[in-house]
Parts: sequence; C-alpha cells; structure tokens
Amino acid sequence: MHGKQTDRKAMSTQLRETDSDRLIGIGLICVTLLSFAFLDSIAKLLSPTLPALQIIWARYAGNVLVVAVFINYRTYPGVLRTKKPKIQWTRSVLLLLSTSMNFIALRYLQLAETSSIAFTIPLWVALLSGPLLGETVGARRLSAIAVGFFGVLVITRPGLGMMHPAVLLSVFGTICYALYAIATRHLAVYDPPQTTMVFSGLAGVVLLTPVLPFVWQTPQTAMEWAGLFGMGLFASFGHYCLILAHQRAPASILSPFTYTQLVWMIGLGYLLFGDLPDIWTLAGVSIVICSGLYLLSLERNHSAPLPAEPLAKHE
Repeated sequence: MHGKQTDRKAMSTQLRETDSDRLIGIGLICVTLLSFAFLDSIAKLLSPTLPALQIIWARYAGNVLVVAVFINYRTYPGVLRTKKPKIQWTRSVLLLLSTSMNFIALRYLQLAETSSIAFTIPLWVALLSGPLLGETVGARRLSAIAVGFFGVLVITRPGLGMMHPAVLLSVFGTICYALYAIATRHLAVYDPPQTTMVFSGLAGVVLLTPVLPFVWQTPQTAMEWAGLFGMGLFASFGHYCLILAHQRAPASILSPFTYTQLVWMIGLGYLLFGDLPDIWTLAGVSIVICSGLYLLSLERNHSAPLPAEPLAKHE
C-alpha cells in the first residue's frame, strides 16, 4: 500500500514538472519571437541610412561571435564535423537568402505584412516535404495549403493595384526559409543540434565579408552603431531561447505560439513607424493562421515528425 502511494506521489510530481517545463517552454518561445520582432524592427529602422548588405552582415557577424562563445571546441569538441557538409552549407545559404529577401522587403513593407506572409512557411513545408522528403501530402493537407495561399492573396491583393513588388521578395524569402526548415529536419538525423546551430550563420559571414569593403558606410550616429550591434545580440539571444524552449517542450506544443509573433510585429510597427495593418491584412492572416493550425492538427493525428525549430520565420 505504501509503495502504491509513493508511486502516485512520484507520478504526480512528474506531471507537475512536465506541466511546468511546458509553460516555461511556451514562455521562452514567446520571448524568442519578441527578440526576432526586435531584430526585424532594427533592420527596418536602419534600412533608410545603411546599405542592406551591411545590415545583413552585421546580423550574421554578431550572431556568429556570440554563438562561438557558447558553442566551441572546448564546450563541444568536434562541433564543426558534419556528416552532411553539402546540406549544412546549403541550409546556411538558404537562411542567408531568406534573411536578405526579408530585410530588403522591410524597406517597403510594414512589419505586419512581412510577418503575415511568413506565416505561410508551414504551408510551403507541407507542400515541399512530399517531393523532397518523400512524405505523403494527402487531399486534406493540400486543401489546407490551398486555403492558406488564398489568405496570402487576400493580404497582397494582386491585380488591384495594391501589391507592392517587394511582396515577391518576401514570398521568395519565405520559400527559402521553408527549404531551410526541411533541411533542418533532414539534418537532425545526422548531426547534433550544436553543429547545425554553428553552421546556421557561417554562410552569411563567409559570403558577405569579402563584399563588405565595397558597400561599407560608416554609421553616423550612436543609434546606428547600437542598431548594428543590437541585431547580432537579438539574433543570438533569440536562437538561444529557441534551443531552451525545445529542451522544455515538444515542437507540437510550441508551434501554435509562434503566431504570437504577429502581435509583437503589429505593436512594434505602430510604436516605431506609426503603421497599422488594414482589415484585408488582418483577414488574410487569419485565414493563413487557421490553415496552419489545421495542418498542425493533421501532423499530430498522423504522428508526423515536426521540424526541430518552429515554423515561424526567425532571422
């Protein structure tokens, strides 16, 4: 009898710990997305006065330096050894392309607009996972994808003279990020997360550093310098919270909370730029979010593996 009571107490304690871990994980993913919202906001603030390539380089240089402090050969011996070097570098280039397209689009679009388009990432992942990973898409998933893309049409309203050409850059960046997420899912089988984390920012530094002297423009104010340093800080802090969140809770629990990014984007867009999304953007993003949540429910019901990282775009 005493043994049964002890087992019940142990089980109750374990459940409380699991619930607590999940709540902490949810909190961490919200902080992650707030960090990435600040990152996009800084990029938009700097874009009128500094070259886009310089801004992008600063984001990756700062990120790589901070990551190197926590993930290096002393803490993780052999961290740069990978079983899939081509895929690691391809994934890193895809992240660079995604960031570049997004930062350039932010010169012309509201934060809420780019964020809304980024919510189609789960739709692109579901659509591309079939041919790239051999996963079955199915009629219901295809229907959800079609509804989600209709939501994007509501947001952008092509053919009505409302769509800025920068929307195409944002869409292309979203596709690049979906391919990046698929590569992340594939690499999880072969390489430890620390290796994949280090490779994430390498392409941005390796490819942009040789170009930097030709585009460099010395910041004229302390705010511009702070912005360049702040981008690396927010990117690193966001990725670190992302790792901690996934250590506390599974992706299936965290994924719905990635949509809180829109709240941060709308708030920062209004506070910093005086922008508010119109009714069509809000209606379109509602359609996209509903289709994404439906896809998530299908993934859960079929026990399909979710990516190791949330599908909302993080730079």
